[in-house]
Amino acid sequence: MRLRTLPLSLAGISLGIMFACGRHSVPWFVIALTVLTTVSLQILSNMSNELGDWLSGVDGTGREGPKYGIESGGLTEDEMRSCIRIMVLVCCILGLGMIRASFGTIFRIESEILVALGAAAIWAAMHYTLGNKPYGYRGLGDIFVFIFFGLVPVTGGYYVCAQTLELPTLIPGAAIGLFSVGVLNVNNMRDMKSDAGTRVTVPLKLGEHRAKIYHTILIIGGWCLMLLYTVLFTHGWQPYLYFIILPIYAKHIAGVWKRSGRELDLMLPMLVISTFIFALLAGTGYILQ
Repeated sequence: MRLRTLPLSLAGISLGIMFACGRHSVPWFVIALTVLTTVSLQILSNMSNELGDWLSGVDGTGREGPKYGIESGGLTEDEMRSCIRIMVLVCCILGLGMIRASFGTIFRIESEILVALGAAAIWAAMHYTLGNKPYGYRGLGDIFVFIFFGLVPVTGGYYVCAQTLELPTLIPGAAIGLFSVGVLNVNNMRDMKSDAGTRVTVPLKLGEHRAKIYHTILIIGGWCLMLLYTVLFTHGWQPYLYFIILPIYAKHIAGVWKRSGRELDLMLPMLVISTFIFALLAGTGYILQ
Protein backbone atom coordinates (compact mmCIF):
# COMPACT_ATOMS: atom_id res chain seq x y z
CA MET A 1 0.00 0.00 0.00
CA ARG A 2 2.99 2.36 -0.45
CA LEU A 3 3.11 3.08 3.28
CA ARG A 4 6.23 5.19 2.89
CA THR A 5 4.10 7.91 1.28
CA LEU A 6 2.12 8.45 4.49
CA PRO A 7 4.79 10.48 6.36
CA LEU A 8 4.95 12.87 3.41
CA SER A 9 1.18 13.37 3.43
CA LEU A 10 1.32 13.99 7.19
CA ALA A 11 4.13 16.56 6.97
CA GLY A 12 2.03 19.44 5.69
CA ILE A 13 -1.03 18.79 7.82
CA SER A 14 1.11 18.34 10.94
CA LEU A 15 2.76 21.69 10.35
CA GLY A 16 -0.59 23.40 9.81
CA ILE A 17 -2.03 21.85 12.97
CA MET A 18 1.01 22.76 15.06
CA PHE A 19 0.96 26.34 13.79
CA ALA A 20 -2.69 26.55 14.87
CA CYS A 21 -1.91 25.02 18.27
CA GLY A 22 0.81 27.62 18.76
CA ARG A 23 -1.78 30.43 18.71
CA HIS A 24 -5.13 28.81 19.49
CA SER A 25 -6.71 26.17 21.68
CA VAL A 26 -7.58 23.35 19.30
CA PRO A 27 -9.89 20.49 20.41
CA TRP A 28 -8.25 17.09 20.22
CA PHE A 29 -11.09 15.61 18.17
CA VAL A 30 -10.64 18.26 15.47
CA ILE A 31 -6.95 17.36 15.28
CA ALA A 32 -7.77 13.65 15.16
CA LEU A 33 -10.34 14.04 12.38
CA THR A 34 -8.00 16.28 10.39
CA VAL A 35 -5.21 13.71 10.56
CA LEU A 36 -7.54 10.81 9.74
CA THR A 37 -8.96 12.69 6.75
CA THR A 38 -5.44 13.32 5.46
CA VAL A 39 -4.43 9.67 5.87
CA SER A 40 -7.61 8.46 4.14
CA LEU A 41 -6.94 10.77 1.18
CA GLN A 42 -3.41 9.44 0.87
CA ILE A 43 -4.61 5.84 0.95
CA LEU A 44 -7.19 6.69 -1.72
CA SER A 45 -4.45 8.28 -3.81
CA ASN A 46 -2.19 5.25 -3.45
CA MET A 47 -4.95 2.85 -4.48
CA SER A 48 -6.03 4.99 -7.42
CA ASN A 49 -2.46 5.44 -8.64
CA GLU A 50 -1.86 1.73 -8.46
CA LEU A 51 -5.01 0.89 -10.40
CA GLY A 52 -4.33 3.60 -12.97
CA ASP A 53 -0.78 2.41 -13.59
CA TRP A 54 -2.03 -1.16 -13.90
CA LEU A 55 -4.76 -0.30 -16.40
CA SER A 56 -2.41 1.81 -18.52
CA GLY A 57 0.27 -0.87 -18.55
CA VAL A 58 2.84 1.43 -16.94
CA ASP A 59 3.52 -1.09 -14.16
CA GLY A 60 5.28 -3.48 -16.47
CA THR A 61 8.46 -5.47 -16.28
CA GLY A 62 10.62 -2.39 -16.73
CA ARG A 63 9.41 -0.62 -13.61
CA GLU A 64 12.26 0.13 -11.21
CA GLY A 65 10.37 0.57 -7.93
CA PRO A 66 8.81 -1.98 -5.56
CA LYS A 67 5.69 -3.94 -6.55
CA TYR A 68 2.37 -3.43 -4.75
CA GLY A 69 -1.14 -4.92 -4.54
CA ILE A 70 -2.33 -5.64 -8.08
CA GLU A 71 1.11 -5.93 -9.64
CA SER A 72 2.27 -8.30 -6.90
CA GLY A 73 -0.89 -10.41 -7.19
CA GLY A 74 -2.20 -9.47 -3.75
CA LEU A 75 -5.42 -7.95 -5.12
CA THR A 76 -7.49 -8.37 -8.26
CA GLU A 77 -8.55 -5.40 -10.37
CA ASP A 78 -12.17 -5.68 -9.18
CA GLU A 79 -11.08 -5.87 -5.55
CA MET A 80 -9.02 -2.72 -5.98
CA ARG A 81 -11.98 -0.91 -7.54
CA SER A 82 -14.11 -1.90 -4.55
CA CYS A 83 -11.43 -0.67 -2.15
CA ILE A 84 -11.31 2.67 -3.97
CA ARG A 85 -15.09 3.10 -3.70
CA ILE A 86 -14.93 2.36 0.02
CA MET A 87 -12.10 4.84 0.52
CA VAL A 88 -14.01 7.59 -1.31
CA LEU A 89 -16.87 7.04 1.14
CA VAL A 90 -14.46 7.05 4.10
CA CYS A 91 -12.88 10.30 2.87
CA CYS A 92 -16.30 11.94 2.57
CA ILE A 93 -17.43 10.83 6.03
CA LEU A 94 -14.20 11.87 7.75
CA GLY A 95 -13.95 15.13 5.83
CA LEU A 96 -17.51 16.19 6.60
CA GLY A 97 -17.02 15.12 10.21
CA MET A 98 -13.87 17.24 10.42
CA ILE A 99 -15.67 20.31 9.06
CA ARG A 100 -18.67 19.74 11.34
CA ALA A 101 -16.42 19.34 14.38
CA SER A 102 -14.50 22.52 13.62
CA PHE A 103 -17.23 24.92 12.46
CA GLY A 104 -20.31 23.35 14.08
CA THR A 105 -22.12 22.98 10.75
CA ILE A 106 -21.47 22.31 7.11
CA PHE A 107 -24.06 24.92 6.09
CA ARG A 108 -22.03 28.13 6.28
CA ILE A 109 -19.74 29.73 3.75
CA GLU A 110 -16.50 28.68 5.49
CA SER A 111 -17.67 25.08 5.66
CA GLU A 112 -18.86 25.06 2.07
CA ILE A 113 -15.48 26.33 0.88
CA LEU A 114 -13.83 23.43 2.71
CA VAL A 115 -16.34 20.98 1.24
CA ALA A 116 -15.41 22.20 -2.24
CA LEU A 117 -11.72 21.96 -1.40
CA GLY A 118 -12.25 18.44 -0.08
CA ALA A 119 -14.02 17.43 -3.28
CA ALA A 120 -11.08 18.81 -5.27
CA ALA A 121 -8.67 16.85 -3.06
CA ILE A 122 -10.59 13.62 -3.70
CA TRP A 123 -10.58 14.30 -7.45
CA ALA A 124 -6.84 15.02 -7.39
CA ALA A 125 -6.16 11.91 -5.33
CA MET A 126 -7.95 9.72 -7.87
CA HIS A 127 -6.92 11.25 -11.19
CA TYR A 128 -3.14 11.26 -11.02
CA THR A 129 -3.20 8.07 -13.10
CA LEU A 130 -6.94 7.27 -13.37
CA GLY A 131 -9.49 8.66 -15.81
CA ASN A 132 -9.47 9.56 -19.49
CA LYS A 133 -6.78 12.23 -19.12
CA PRO A 134 -4.77 11.55 -15.94
CA TYR A 135 -2.71 14.61 -15.10
CA GLY A 136 0.18 12.48 -13.87
CA TYR A 137 0.78 11.23 -17.41
CA ARG A 138 0.86 14.75 -18.86
CA GLY A 139 3.65 16.25 -16.78
CA LEU A 140 1.28 18.08 -14.42
CA GLY A 141 1.97 16.01 -11.32
CA ASP A 142 4.44 18.53 -9.91
CA ILE A 143 1.82 21.29 -9.86
CA PHE A 144 -0.81 19.17 -8.14
CA VAL A 145 1.66 17.80 -5.60
CA PHE A 146 2.81 21.34 -4.77
CA ILE A 147 -0.80 22.38 -4.13
CA PHE A 148 -2.20 19.31 -2.37
CA PHE A 149 0.89 18.26 -0.40
CA GLY A 150 2.01 21.79 0.48
CA LEU A 151 -0.34 24.75 0.24
CA VAL A 152 -3.59 22.96 1.04
CA PRO A 153 -2.53 20.88 4.07
CA VAL A 154 -0.52 23.63 5.78
CA THR A 155 -2.82 26.61 5.19
CA GLY A 156 -5.97 24.48 5.06
CA GLY A 157 -4.99 22.55 8.17
CA TYR A 158 -4.42 25.82 10.01
CA TYR A 159 -7.78 27.11 8.81
CA VAL A 160 -9.66 24.03 9.98
CA CYS A 161 -8.04 24.02 13.41
CA ALA A 162 -7.95 27.79 14.07
CA GLN A 163 -11.13 28.72 12.15
CA THR A 164 -9.28 31.69 10.71
CA LEU A 165 -7.20 32.14 7.59
CA GLU A 166 -3.53 33.13 7.95
CA LEU A 167 -2.13 33.94 4.52
CA PRO A 168 1.53 33.92 5.72
CA THR A 169 1.16 30.15 6.25
CA LEU A 170 1.23 29.86 2.47
CA ILE A 171 4.99 30.42 2.69
CA PRO A 172 5.79 27.31 4.79
CA GLY A 173 3.08 25.56 2.79
CA ALA A 174 5.04 26.32 -0.35
CA ALA A 175 8.21 25.04 1.34
CA ILE A 176 6.62 21.68 2.14
CA GLY A 177 5.15 21.68 -1.35
CA LEU A 178 8.59 22.05 -2.95
CA PHE A 179 9.99 19.21 -0.84
CA SER A 180 7.02 17.05 -1.85
CA VAL A 181 7.59 17.84 -5.52
CA GLY A 182 11.17 16.74 -4.87
CA VAL A 183 9.90 13.33 -3.79
CA LEU A 184 7.91 13.01 -7.02
CA ASN A 185 10.91 14.19 -9.01
CA VAL A 186 13.18 11.51 -7.53
CA ASN A 187 10.51 8.90 -8.21
CA ASN A 188 10.23 10.06 -11.83
CA MET A 189 14.01 10.20 -12.32
CA ARG A 190 14.21 6.63 -11.06
CA ASP A 191 11.53 5.52 -13.54
CA MET A 192 12.75 7.45 -16.59
CA LYS A 193 13.46 4.31 -18.62
CA SER A 194 10.15 2.61 -17.89
CA ASP A 195 8.16 5.86 -18.26
CA ALA A 196 9.58 6.69 -21.69
CA GLY A 197 6.82 6.24 -24.27
CA THR A 198 4.08 5.71 -21.68
CA ARG A 199 3.78 9.06 -19.91
CA VAL A 200 5.20 12.57 -19.78
CA THR A 201 7.15 13.59 -16.68
CA VAL A 202 9.33 16.57 -15.86
CA PRO A 203 12.56 14.48 -15.83
CA LEU A 204 11.72 13.09 -19.28
CA LYS A 205 11.23 16.64 -20.55
CA LEU A 206 14.40 17.98 -18.94
CA GLY A 207 16.74 15.02 -19.20
CA GLU A 208 18.49 13.47 -16.21
CA HIS A 209 21.15 16.14 -15.66
CA ARG A 210 18.74 19.08 -15.77
CA ALA A 211 16.22 17.12 -13.69
CA LYS A 212 18.86 16.91 -10.97
CA ILE A 213 19.46 20.66 -11.23
CA TYR A 214 15.69 21.12 -10.93
CA HIS A 215 15.70 18.85 -7.90
CA THR A 216 18.44 20.85 -6.22
CA ILE A 217 16.48 24.06 -6.84
CA LEU A 218 13.37 22.49 -5.28
CA ILE A 219 15.16 21.55 -2.07
CA ILE A 220 17.10 24.79 -1.71
CA GLY A 221 13.97 26.76 -2.59
CA GLY A 222 12.01 25.02 0.14
CA TRP A 223 14.65 25.89 2.71
CA CYS A 224 14.80 29.52 1.57
CA LEU A 225 11.03 29.89 1.86
CA MET A 226 10.94 28.41 5.35
CA LEU A 227 13.80 30.64 6.44
CA LEU A 228 11.96 33.66 5.01
CA TYR A 229 8.85 32.80 7.01
CA THR A 230 10.86 32.24 10.18
CA VAL A 231 12.65 35.57 9.89
CA LEU A 232 9.53 37.58 9.09
CA PHE A 233 6.85 35.96 11.24
CA THR A 234 8.50 34.38 14.30
CA HIS A 235 10.78 35.45 17.12
CA GLY A 236 13.39 33.80 19.32
CA TRP A 237 15.67 30.90 18.47
CA GLN A 238 13.14 28.09 18.86
CA PRO A 239 11.51 28.45 15.42
CA TYR A 240 14.89 27.61 13.86
CA LEU A 241 14.84 24.08 15.32
CA TYR A 242 14.32 22.62 11.85
CA PHE A 243 17.94 23.45 11.00
CA ILE A 244 18.83 20.29 12.94
CA ILE A 245 17.77 18.28 9.88
CA LEU A 246 19.74 20.38 7.34
CA PRO A 247 22.69 17.92 7.09
CA ILE A 248 20.31 15.14 6.01
CA TYR A 249 18.97 17.30 3.19
CA ALA A 250 22.53 18.08 2.10
CA LYS A 251 23.31 14.37 2.12
CA HIS A 252 20.16 13.70 0.10
CA ILE A 253 21.10 16.20 -2.62
CA ALA A 254 24.59 14.74 -2.85
CA GLY A 255 23.12 11.24 -3.06
CA VAL A 256 20.79 12.21 -5.90
CA TRP A 257 23.70 13.55 -7.94
CA LYS A 258 25.68 10.34 -7.42
CA ARG A 259 22.88 7.91 -8.37
CA SER A 260 20.73 6.97 -11.35
CA GLY A 261 17.90 4.55 -12.07
CA ARG A 262 17.11 1.97 -9.41
CA GLU A 263 19.79 3.40 -7.09
CA LEU A 264 17.69 6.56 -6.68
CA ASP A 265 15.08 4.52 -4.81
CA LEU A 266 17.31 4.84 -1.75
CA MET A 267 16.87 8.61 -1.85
CA LEU A 268 13.07 8.50 -1.65
CA PRO A 269 12.60 7.44 1.99
CA MET A 270 15.40 9.79 3.02
CA LEU A 271 13.54 12.80 1.61
CA VAL A 272 10.12 11.62 2.80
CA ILE A 273 11.21 11.08 6.41
CA SER A 274 13.37 14.22 6.42
CA THR A 275 10.42 16.32 5.28
CA PHE A 276 8.19 14.85 7.98
CA ILE A 277 10.81 15.53 10.66
CA PHE A 278 11.38 19.01 9.20
CA ALA A 279 7.67 19.78 9.62
CA LEU A 280 7.59 18.45 13.19
CA LEU A 281 10.66 20.47 14.17
CA ALA A 282 9.32 23.64 12.54
CA GLY A 283 5.96 23.19 14.25
CA THR A 284 7.53 22.44 17.62
CA GLY A 285 9.74 25.50 17.39
CA TYR A 286 6.73 27.66 16.53
CA ILE A 287 4.84 26.39 19.59
CA LEU A 288 7.82 26.91 21.90
CA GLN A 289 8.64 30.48 20.83
